[in-house]
Amino acid sequence: MKLSFVIPAYNEEACIGACIRSARRQLRASPYEGEIIVVNNASTDRTGEIAASWPGVHVVSEPRKGLLHARQRGFEESRGDLLACIDADTIVRKGWITTAVRAFERNPRLACLTGPYLYYDLSPVVRVVVAVWYMAAALFAGYLSQYLFRTGAMVQGGNYVVRRSALEKIGGYDTRIAFYGEDTDLARRLSKVGKVRFTFRLSLPASGRRLRKEGVFQTGVLYTLNGISVLTRGKPATSKYTDIREPRTRARAAG
Repeated sequence: MKLSFVIPAYNEEACIGACIRSARRQLRASPYEGEIIVVNNASTDRTGEIAASWPGVHVVSEPRKGLLHARQRGFEESRGDLLACIDADTIVRKGWITTAVRAFERNPRLACLTGPYLYYDLSPVVRVVVAVWYMAAALFAGYLSQYLFRTGAMVQGGNYVVRRSALEKIGGYDTRIAFYGEDTDLARRLSKVGKVRFTFRLSLPASGRRLRKEGVFQTGVLYTLNGISVLTRGKPATSKYTDIREPRTRARAAG
């Protein structure tokens, strides 16, 4: 199986280098063929220039600003059997690729595999709180999907691998969604064509910059309410969102 990393990036000059470095390192260490696609999503900084400086990285431009526009463009440009959809502030850890690909090799009905974030730049106390939230959310989402909505497991946007054929069957991403609820929408639609699975074995280090800027409680409430809205109404409750970016020096040190 060929694996395509698809990395949307809007003004991510602070983080994109470390993300690409980690993806290249893990691809070289794995037995699988792969590619890295960075979607420069209407950036006004040096994101595209930095990404293009890495050998073998395919940089494409998507002038329509928006996460789903960027994901869709990356999907269209990719050639892999599997799409590894990660965010620009994540760090691909050792074993992540092997864990994902082997799961798809073992289960032909698996449409999407996802896992939690491990925030590398938050305090230990906040990390514990977030870990407990993930466990509760995973159990709650599993209960809802099995007994109420008949959908798949929760999907962590920015940390999942999806089978190309499954994404093609559902018509790709819904670009009408601005930000919140996009991962729930993806899980809901993918569950109609295959299995959606959440596992803690596919954890991915990421920046906690949104939690730090907006607050853990407020962020959790927004994601939860919009997820429930997608399940019950077929669309998010919130269309507005805040772009969160860090100064370059701070994010570089974290990577």
